Amino acid sequence: MINQLSIGGKKVKWPIVQGGMGIGISKASLASAVASEGGVGVISAAGLGMFEKSVDRAKSMRDALTSEIRKARSMSKGVLGVNIMVAMTNFADLAKTAIKEKIDVIFAGAGLPLDLPKYLEKDSDTKLVPIVSSLRAAKIIVKKWWNAYKKVPDAFVLEGPKAGGHLGFKTHQIDDPSFALEVILKELVEGLKPLEIKHQQAIPVIAGGGIYTGSDIARILKLGASGVQMGTRFVTTHECDASHAFKQSYIDSSKEDITLIKSPVGLPGRAIMNSFIEQVEEGNKHPVSCPFDCIKTCGNESAPYCISLALYNAQRGRLDNGFAFAGTNAYKAMSIISVKQVFDTLIEEYALATQ
Repeated sequence: MINQLSIGGKKVKWPIVQGGMGIGISKASLASAVASEGGVGVISAAGLGMFEKSVDRAKSMRDALTSEIRKARSMSKGVLGVNIMVAMTNFADLAKTAIKEKIDVIFAGAGLPLDLPKYLEKDSDTKLVPIVSSLRAAKIIVKKWWNAYKKVPDAFVLEGPKAGGHLGFKTHQIDDPSFALEVILKELVEGLKPLEIKHQQAIPVIAGGGIYTGSDIARILKLGASGVQMGTRFVTTHECDASHAFKQSYIDSSKEDITLIKSPVGLPGRAIMNSFIEQVEEGNKHPVSCPFDCIKTCGNESAPYCISLALYNAQRGRLDNGFAFAGTNAYKAMSIISVKQVFDTLIEEYALATQ
């Protein structure tokens, strides 16, 4: 039997967290389906409401997040989370909105969420889970949260270098064995033990990046993780909020197509090579005016393209003007199936791996 995952006392049937994927890849449809199957379904706040024709874009984004949370709640009674990037210019606004809507969990990465606890209300039951890529980052967060708020993270998500999307590693670290998920996972689990004793609270670690099968889950849990985060595995499902063309790009890809790119936000990212990325690398894309001012770290004055617009185009199936972020195992997708079939397969594979 696979152990339940507990996040701040909130019980999850299967120790599987669906990774938050923007822009528009994991919204209410995918998140509610995962939650209904006993995992943690996660809505990505990135890009929600940004493309609405509105004078007040901040309000559009708040309203869009509220709408997605309520829609997911109407479709599932399971555990639901929201992924909010710390680097977003309206991070605080979106965190407050998610808490107001009584979301079960906030996952916060792409920067250190040092002030996240201050947005909790007195009666809040929302659990707070930072996303980190090292023990050092986790220690900084624990120290700051405790000193400022007498609060300890309810869990950590540890993203390794094989994840899709933006990566919390320098380019030279990505293929360095000393930064492999298995290595940094052991460091984090061991490093958190003294802090768990000090604060008399369990701090489970949810590991992600390159986890695709039930046997992968078994291997990672055996190394000390309490759960896993899987994003790429859920893209090629009927319930995923991406366009059919976006999903098909995973199915049509080969191992060699999965590549690293330099993102305008200043981080390396992993995506599926296509003509748009080739044009960027050849210098055929040119700097554009910033239409959104959405990411604090984006070098929009010199960026060859707007990454938010590129990801939005990809989500809509317009891959000539965008690209699909993807983890290292995206090429393994053979067909589009249901979220239930994914869970059934993962559980069967886990059982075989642990016999």
